[in-house]
Amino acid sequence: MHSITNNNWEMHKAYQILFIASLLLIHPFLLNGQYSSADSSINAIMNSHKVVGMSVAVVKKGQLVYTQSFGLKNQETQTSLSNSDIFRIASISKSFSATAIMQLVEKRKISLEDDMSKLVGFIIRNPKYPETPITLKMVLSHRSSINDSQGYFSLDAINPAKNPNWAKCYNNYAPDSGYMYCNLNYNMAGTIIEKISGERFDNYIRQHILQPLGLYGGYCVDSLDKNKFASIYEYNADSVKFIPSPNAYAPRSEEIANYTMGYSTPIFSPTGGMKISATDLAKYMIMHSKMGKANGKRIISRRSARIMQTMISVKEQYGLALSKSNKLINGVLLTGHTGSAYGLNSAMFFEPNKKYGFVVIINGSEQKYTDGFNAVLKKTVNSLYENIILK
Repeated sequence: MHSITNNNWEMHKAYQILFIASLLLIHPFLLNGQYSSADSSINAIMNSHKVVGMSVAVVKKGQLVYTQSFGLKNQETQTSLSNSDIFRIASISKSFSATAIMQLVEKRKISLEDDMSKLVGFIIRNPKYPETPITLKMVLSHRSSINDSQGYFSLDAINPAKNPNWAKCYNNYAPDSGYMYCNLNYNMAGTIIEKISGERFDNYIRQHILQPLGLYGGYCVDSLDKNKFASIYEYNADSVKFIPSPNAYAPRSEEIANYTMGYSTPIFSPTGGMKISATDLAKYMIMHSKMGKANGKRIISRRSARIMQTMISVKEQYGLALSKSNKLINGVLLTGHTGSAYGLNSAMFFEPNKKYGFVVIINGSEQKYTDGFNAVLKKTVNSLYENIILK
């Protein structure tokens, strides 16, 4: 009798485990089913605008509650977009670079007050203010007085030994006295990550941020499954057509084969080259909304997270690769970043106190703007707010 009881108990436990496992498997579908009004609303937005495809993810109370994809992954093959497809997310990529910098600051390998000349390995000085050091903090907050006029896909642009017009990389105002959004700033930051860590930039991000959080993505095209890439399209208003942008995923294999550590880093575009799905980007966003910790892993300290979310450029509301805006959802102050490149528009914004947030990635749409945001993106975030967060 005792033996039969044990067998029954073991079978009961096995059924319990199977039942719980099945619930976990269908959990995302149950959640999405709860928010059919969001599906309907976004489909209506897609139908009223010119859009190729869009992936969205919503976090509520610190948990991923909704992920959905709409429209096409590839216009030519008429392939539907799925939640596992990845995009080049453009300037949201900057926050990964800034997060990596903060990890190195925590290890006391560098300081935000360090002189960029020392960190990069050649003179970084505004020639109009040669005695004023340009610090890492100024670079990360776009207060460096550096601009993109000479390009930003190579450090040669600002290297006096390589570019006779290097001085044009600097604005007329003194470092830390004004703001100008600058991609070259973050490609230099990526170079610093390599110099200080001794790891190639793309590998560092994968090993110290993506893998601990259990995320699939990266900066190196050749290290990723190309079947997952969502094609990106520029909208041509004259021809009313979407034109493919294959350069969004240019592998730059030859340049990587001749790579110089600590100098060639802009090849990976630390400023805009991250490839990741909306779902995984939302999981990364949870880490920032929870002040540096998610998935049981602390990526950066609470202090570092607070520094990144503190607005250094007060007028522009920009911190360290994270900004604040109350115009995406009118009257609601959100923290995050947008991205725009090759026809793609993206947004990652969260409310750090109430622990909700949104990721929206559009792989091609008409470029109409409302309050500084792509109109389709803004309408989508507001729909997700009304149909999921407020429900």
